[in-house]
Amino acid sequence: MAEVDAPNPRRRRLAQELRRLREATDLNGEDAAKRVGWSAAKLSRIETAKTLPTESDVTTLLNLYEVGDGVFGNVQKLRLTAAQKGWWEKESAALDQGYVAYIGFEAEATVMRNWEPHVVPGLLQTEEYARALLGHLVQPINQIPPIWSHSRVEARMRRQRTHLFAPEPLTLQVIIDEPVLHRPVGDGAIMRNQLQYLDDIATRDNVEIRITPEATQVPMTTGPFVHFTFRDFPDIVYLEDLTGGRFIEGVEAVFSYERAFEHLAKGARDESDSRRLIQEAIVQWQT
Repeated sequence: MAEVDAPNPRRRRLAQELRRLREATDLNGEDAAKRVGWSAAKLSRIETAKTLPTESDVTTLLNLYEVGDGVFGNVQKLRLTAAQKGWWEKESAALDQGYVAYIGFEAEATVMRNWEPHVVPGLLQTEEYARALLGHLVQPINQIPPIWSHSRVEARMRRQRTHLFAPEPLTLQVIIDEPVLHRPVGDGAIMRNQLQYLDDIATRDNVEIRITPEATQVPMTTGPFVHFTFRDFPDIVYLEDLTGGRFIEGVEAVFSYERAFEHLAKGARDESDSRRLIQEAIVQWQT
């Protein structure tokens, strides 16, 4: 299982292409760095997407690799794209870097598959539910600075608007454990509104919500995870625990989570029955 430091997908794509071009010339990293007068560490940082190369850096490498005009232009376009900042990066001072990276992957994804056994998935939370969750449950345990909690809620709402309701929206497939519908976050009114929102948004073509009944057997070691699928990049998985989260990549590791999601889907109710469970829970929160 390979963990990644989570630079945005565009930067990763640039890094992978530069490494591919070097390897096509049969140069190792140390030799390539020597030929252009760099340290091996500098080239390594570029090829692992830890450093964004300048236009001059890219030109130097492409000249060394003797690429054609077409490849030269395409790679420079990749660099320009990788240098562009999303709204989440412009506001990174108010958000921790792990969260900034997560939003970046989410923004580039075409499909997200999310298993959530504990709480309503972030992209489907109401503002009141998110504030109650982050302000009263997560923040005291993880000691997240209050400014981060406030900024995360605002970012979460913006993520919904820009990712789920865009002209070409993200496809979101979530499986939620049934106890989440009955686990209090905030007061009864917050829970009713949250579940009503789930019921409403489940009617969107790009959102699929399925519920695993309480009696369903789930993989014992499978905590919450998100499987990102991209148009032009390899899939990646995000894992979350009490102290934060991490990203993993690699065909075998990602495939394990793909199989886990398929296993969970087999035990989950279909979309229609899942909405019925949500509607029943709404009634329970009214009493």
